Amino acid sequence: MDADELILISVDDHIAEPPDMFDRHVPARYKDQAPRVVEESDGVQQWYYGEVRGRNLGLNAVAGKPPEFFNIDANRYEEMRPGCYDVRQRVQDMNAGGQLAGLNFPNWTGFSGQVLNQGPDPHVNDIMIRAYNDWHIDEWCGAYPDRFIPCGLLPLFDADLAAKELRRLAAKGCHAVTFSENPEALGMPSIHSRAWDPLFAAAVDVGTVLCCHVGSSSRTFHTTQDAPPSVAMTLSSVSSILTLADLIWCDAFQRFPDLTFSLTEGDIGWIPYFLWRAEHVLDRHHGWTGHTFPEGIDGPADVFRRNILCCFIKEPIWLANLEKFNIDNVCWESDFPHSDGTWPEAPEVLSGILQGLGDERIDRITHGNAMRHYQFDPFAHRSRDDCRVGALRAASPNVDTVTRVGRPADDRDLAAWAKISARVAANR
Repeated sequence: MDADELILISVDDHIAEPPDMFDRHVPARYKDQAPRVVEESDGVQQWYYGEVRGRNLGLNAVAGKPPEFFNIDANRYEEMRPGCYDVRQRVQDMNAGGQLAGLNFPNWTGFSGQVLNQGPDPHVNDIMIRAYNDWHIDEWCGAYPDRFIPCGLLPLFDADLAAKELRRLAAKGCHAVTFSENPEALGMPSIHSRAWDPLFAAAVDVGTVLCCHVGSSSRTFHTTQDAPPSVAMTLSSVSSILTLADLIWCDAFQRFPDLTFSLTEGDIGWIPYFLWRAEHVLDRHHGWTGHTFPEGIDGPADVFRRNILCCFIKEPIWLANLEKFNIDNVCWESDFPHSDGTWPEAPEVLSGILQGLGDERIDRITHGNAMRHYQFDPFAHRSRDDCRVGALRAASPNVDTVTRVGRPADDRDLAAWAKISARVAANR
């Protein structure tokens, strides 16, 4: 399919949340406890929730910059393109990149809202999580309902509260929520306990997907403290591998056969091998492990094909093992404005990767699967032809896709990476 004819819906983009996002959504009596942006001593801008420091902007806001301008250290809002934090500018950037719509994960809160879950007062945490969700759904997504798939945060410190918030979000039209790739790493129950059953039941009842984003357990994989940064960047998919292993052996699917998880930003070419390995484990070790599967499910590979969504940015390796995937559960991700994204050339990159699949399967991967799983229908707002890459680019022909602010990468970024590595080593 020609790049201009594609319809692109990403299941993984991000927001560098604007500093005023809580102003209209936190009750007056809690305003003084709301998260805020602080300018630190070195001049960077950083979110804080009480004493809890939020996640850096850094590589999470580099769209339009050449790699020589990618920074690890947190930066400032004026050092990124406005489309990272301004919804109207974001839509213009989406047009320039030929992207119809996207599911937007949080950024400074951590990808499963860890920071907002870590405050000392659970009641206040719940209020701030609800405020985040109302801003995200009512202001960010609500400004352009045909362009954004809402994605909510949950009070994961309490499964019953999380189920209640998931149902509230579904009533607002949100059918994607962040869930940790490994809750136990955050001091919460593991998915192999029954502690999450209230949340799982709610998700099944309203058809909401639990999204497990890389890094949503606050873990970073380092082989050694002194390994060069490229080692950890190469191993970025490791946490998704661990999540897949947990999910395909999780007995929650016996109680909730329609429960759906997604694996986000971990690539997918590695999946067929680990499915083979899991089937081998079932064959050779079932006698003593005693693991059983839901009725109609023959093994872990079936669990993957039925209950787990996956996505890719530009990685082509998975296509060599296409038959190992359920094509109805494979989606595309843009990852804007993160450093792995392909904006604004995604249509050209993607059409090259998917050539030969046929238009019908390409349509499922590029937009149809996302629409079905997340109950999102942009065609209710605009014609199909107006959703295509060529039409969107024609609607915003003068967008400058080069980000002309920021600073060149230097020793400051390597020093920031060394600090991250040291913190990881200290927590081992």
